[in-house]
Amino acid sequence: MRREWTAYLFHAPGLILFAIFVVYALFTSFILSFQEWDLIGARTWVGLDNYRELFQDSNFRESVGHTAYFVVGTVVPSTILGLGLALLLNSQIKALGLFRTAYYLPTITPLVIASLLWLWIYHTDYGLANYYLQALGIIDEPVVWLGNRNTAMPAVIVMSIWQTAGFAMLVYLAGLQAIPQEYYEAADVDGADAWTRFWRITLPLLAPVTFFVVIINTVGAAKNFTPIFVMTNGGPPGPGGATTTVGFWIYQNAFRYLRFGYASALAYAMFVLLFGVSYLQYRWYRKRVED
Repeated sequence: MRREWTAYLFHAPGLILFAIFVVYALFTSFILSFQEWDLIGARTWVGLDNYRELFQDSNFRESVGHTAYFVVGTVVPSTILGLGLALLLNSQIKALGLFRTAYYLPTITPLVIASLLWLWIYHTDYGLANYYLQALGIIDEPVVWLGNRNTAMPAVIVMSIWQTAGFAMLVYLAGLQAIPQEYYEAADVDGADAWTRFWRITLPLLAPVTFFVVIINTVGAAKNFTPIFVMTNGGPPGPGGATTTVGFWIYQNAFRYLRFGYASALAYAMFVLLFGVSYLQYRWYRKRVED
């Protein structure tokens, strides 16, 4: 360490930020989950009361269902779409770099800006969604996309698919380019068609990539907050609304109801749920590999 002190010096800013905003925050929120605190008064120790309340909170149960709906509705289509785009862009076509950039651009667009863009697209009076759907004769009158319980969550899911498919595409593209061409050459000699090559060679060899994409997108979708906050504010209506996910319910308890202890307990409950889902996915992946 004495010899390489300059390396630690260069890492120090990042390590300090990590220690303050991750390690310290995790420790503090864990202690806070056993307390009541409204940001103004003194903290009161309540033991496991916050965690007991979780099992009686109907809004929390509804938010778990909304989160599961959002995660499945986002992760599955974005993974399939990302794989499809990667297969198309793995070929030799003109302006290949332009297409790759265009499809990846939504992923690096700040979420607030992307949410405001889609808020305009879904606008009832002058949004592009209603304009083109009416022009094509699919709908007869404007749809209130973000103000209807039946369409609010699907509308946010479509936006999330648009925003995350580029990440899956980029990772799958790297995976496709890492597959040795000898496998395909041998398949051609055996007379395998394109579907057989995809099903027997490409998809199995992309299993580690698929596992990575699904895990990362699942965790990201479960924690998704910005689009719901900007586009629907958890509604319609407010608490218990059609788009109130666990992440948004944590935010409401912390910064709207000033129940920081209960919000911390919700956050750790969300961690346990995510850990359980990720572990099940990992076990399923290992079983597939071993078989």
